[in-house]
Amino acid sequence: MRTRHREHHTTGRTGWLRAAVLGANDGIVSTASLIVGVAAAQASHEAIVTAGVASLVAGAMSMAAGEYVSVSSQADLENAQVEVERRELEEDSVGEHKELANIYVKRGLTPELAKDVAHQLMAHNALDAHLRDELGISEMTKSRPLQAAVASAVSYAAGALLPLLTLFATRAALIPVVTAVSLLVLTILGAVAARTGGADMRKGALRVLLWGAFAMMVTAGFGRLFGAVV
Repeated sequence: MRTRHREHHTTGRTGWLRAAVLGANDGIVSTASLIVGVAAAQASHEAIVTAGVASLVAGAMSMAAGEYVSVSSQADLENAQVEVERRELEEDSVGEHKELANIYVKRGLTPELAKDVAHQLMAHNALDAHLRDELGISEMTKSRPLQAAVASAVSYAAGALLPLLTLFATRAALIPVVTAVSLLVLTILGAVAARTGGADMRKGALRVLLWGAFAMMVTAGFGRLFGAVV
């Protein structure tokens, strides 16, 4: 008995995956870097905890607001394009049919087959056919502002929580522990995100690891440079 062929595509994950990965990365890097910088400035333990918590709350709200505004703008542009395409179909259906057929010809179909395909697709759902094949807008790639905002806020808070959980370490070990745990989690997150998106896991892990380490190193340097014993 022949088994059914199953394909697993990751296109539908693009919106929430990008927001979630970006949020988690920012949460870890921003909070860990802030903790390391404040600790390097010889601040008190209470000040370090306060800075970390503030980073979690403010960062999550900032990520949610930023993602919502950004993706809403993209959604507005998509909706405007939909209206333009709907109007063009009403005003010049023949011209839109030729335009769609030309798209299929450029993709490798013969002119006759392209015309037939365009005719059948437009008879089924003309607007959907033009949005998908002319503008690249489909249900899978459609902008979802609220989904992106929630994913960003939750993932940022989850990422920021990890460095905060390492604050039990002694003062002498605080910077090494926060740095090591954060970089380890960043490496795992980068690999998992790459795997989920169908990309190379090693490249994804290395990319996140290097940028995370760079951010913490720079912040620690500024903390030592401008810090004072309190």
